[in-house]
Amino acid sequence: MSADFPPPPGVVPGVVPDIIPAVASDLAAELAQMRARFEAIVSNTPGLVYQFVREADGSVSFPYLSDGCQALLGLTPAALHAAPEHFLDLILPEDRGAYLDAMQASASALSGWNWEGRIWIDAWKDVKWINLRATPHPLPGGAVRWDGMMTNITASKQEQHEVRQSRARLAELSAHTDRVKEQERTRIAREIHDELGGNLTAIKMALAMLAARLDDADPALRERTDYLDALVDRTIDAVHRISLDLRPALLDLGLVAALEWQVREFDRQAGIDTTFSYNQRDMGLDEDQSTALFRIAQEALTNIAKHAEASRVSVKLARLRHYVSLKITDDGRGIRQADRAKPASFGLRGMAERTRALGGTLTLSHAPGGGTVVAIKIRHESPCGAATGLQ
Repeated sequence: MSADFPPPPGVVPGVVPDIIPAVASDLAAELAQMRARFEAIVSNTPGLVYQFVREADGSVSFPYLSDGCQALLGLTPAALHAAPEHFLDLILPEDRGAYLDAMQASASALSGWNWEGRIWIDAWKDVKWINLRATPHPLPGGAVRWDGMMTNITASKQEQHEVRQSRARLAELSAHTDRVKEQERTRIAREIHDELGGNLTAIKMALAMLAARLDDADPALRERTDYLDALVDRTIDAVHRISLDLRPALLDLGLVAALEWQVREFDRQAGIDTTFSYNQRDMGLDEDQSTALFRIAQEALTNIAKHAEASRVSVKLARLRHYVSLKITDDGRGIRQADRAKPASFGLRGMAERTRALGGTLTLSHAPGGGTVVAIKIRHESPCGAATGLQ
């Protein structure tokens, strides 16, 4: 048995209330307004806003493509809708693997898809760098949809390339300057040693001959002669010291011999107990490499003497299978991060530049128990010998 209920007041039986069309009209207006806002945002967004779907069978589609498609890819949205697989063809062959790997990683982990690579724009016969960023959403049946944006990053890539080229040219200039400086040091050191040293030796010999004839001369004259002889001796010592500072002659005998001398001098002058060890005399380095490593060691020891407040220092040189390692360790107060970033830290910067010019690496770390470890590694191409025990 059914019950008949009277219609609401003002409603005629069998007539659809006017409220339903009104609600539908309001919803349609609101939807149109939201779409207009979305289109306004998208049209003012640089690049291409898109949706990309990969089905479980590997087929792909672009459910949505903004008007930026033509400007970025040289294709209309309609053309890419009709042939979505053509996007992969735009990517340069050497970049496609990374693109597919990034897509698969994003789909597997449902993590953000971030990829950049080059595409060929046939319409303009040009190559562009693009960056793709998208968020994945799983769909029924194993499909994945990405909502994202592609942007043109060609200009920034060109700037990065120019910066790298500029840095490379600066590094080459720095390395060339170091080589020229070392050549000039060598020339000056040899001239001082040979010319000035030779002249001073001749003066000393002449003074000795003169002194031999002054046995019965005026004591004041004899005293003056002895003073000149002592002055010549001091000048010869100064010439020898300056020549060694400019370029130790022991560098001609190899890096190990030069570092042995430098460590002895540092121990004597700085009053810091310093040891030197090595595993082979022949490090397999050319003259430029040996000189650069020697200068790095000199700068590191100078920094220790000035700033470290250390009581012990060890210098270790090792030739390994593929590289030569130089490690300088002190037990001082250590180096702070702020010290490394100081604009006037030319010592550290110079060490890093020299190492970089050799194609090597320089690292600064804290030593166990306090202090600093400066570690330099540079590659060598000559085969490594069998000796490994430190001397």
